[in-house]
Amino acid sequence: MRSAKEIRSLIRYTIAMVVLAGVVLWGAYVALDALKMIYISAVFATGFGPIVRVIERQKLLPIGSRRFPRWFAILVLYLAILGTVSLALFLIFPPLVEQAQALWEKAPHLFERGQEFLITKGWLKERLTIGQAVQRAPGANGDTFTRVASAVAGVAGGIFGIVTILILSFYMLIDSSNLRESFVRLFPRERRQRIDAAAGEVTTKVSAWLGGQLLLSLAIGVTSAIGLWALGVPFFYVLALIAAIGEMIPVVGPILSAIPALAVALSVSPQKALFVLIFFIVQQQLENHVLVPRIMSRQVGVSAVTVIVALLIGGSLAGIVGAILAVPTAAILQVVVAEITREED
Repeated sequence: MRSAKEIRSLIRYTIAMVVLAGVVLWGAYVALDALKMIYISAVFATGFGPIVRVIERQKLLPIGSRRFPRWFAILVLYLAILGTVSLALFLIFPPLVEQAQALWEKAPHLFERGQEFLITKGWLKERLTIGQAVQRAPGANGDTFTRVASAVAGVAGGIFGIVTILILSFYMLIDSSNLRESFVRLFPRERRQRIDAAAGEVTTKVSAWLGGQLLLSLAIGVTSAIGLWALGVPFFYVLALIAAIGEMIPVVGPILSAIPALAVALSVSPQKALFVLIFFIVQQQLENHVLVPRIMSRQVGVSAVTVIVALLIGGSLAGIVGAILAVPTAAILQVVVAEITREED
């Protein structure tokens, strides 16, 4: 039997732990946006880790043993990514600008053709100017200044978030060895080797996920360009680029990126718009049920069923961010569950 003093001590300890857990959960809820940015930075730092190590092993000079310092290897990776993006923009910029200018000049005509189609079908009762259409659009209530200020604030916040993630990922990559060692030290000495091996497996899977995501975006961009060109849709270069960028945003990205192509096709003829709609539906069905499961299962080592379930759950819990991080998170959980079940066996 425990004494009354021990019981009181246990009650105080339990109350303190409950209060501490409540404070931690409340702090996590308040700092949820910051925690999301930290997690995204950690995912990118983990994914870039193997690439940085490969660059780091290279010799500075053909003769000698000096190798790239880690900070310089990370900088080389960042510059390589920036250079690739710049080269892609340089190659597509001239036709992209030409088609974008032609699309902008033709926008009023496209708008009128769209109105004629809607009025013919009885879906629109009166003609509108572009300004009136914008004012009557869903979510367009409030004064113009407020909407513009909100849009500018949203763009500025997005840019700030991206810059913060890149900087935080940079420092995580620099200090990755110490961070990994500190994490491993949280476990008993006899388990540290296995935990370190599991951490290496997580790094490999997340890095493979990044490569798979880029491969999917490239596949969608190329097939969109070929398909829209074959269907005779104007400005296919711009529309294919939009589709490739939209592929980086799971669930809603492909849907939103298909809208401009449908609008342009509708300006040509309703039949062409129907063909474009069928093309995007077929493309997305193949992408969702063939490309994503196969590429991600091959690259990341996560089963096709797990990929689909992870995308559904991630999108439901955290929207676009959840869908983007669904596959790497599933890969991390797969390693954790495998380690726990191996320990129990």
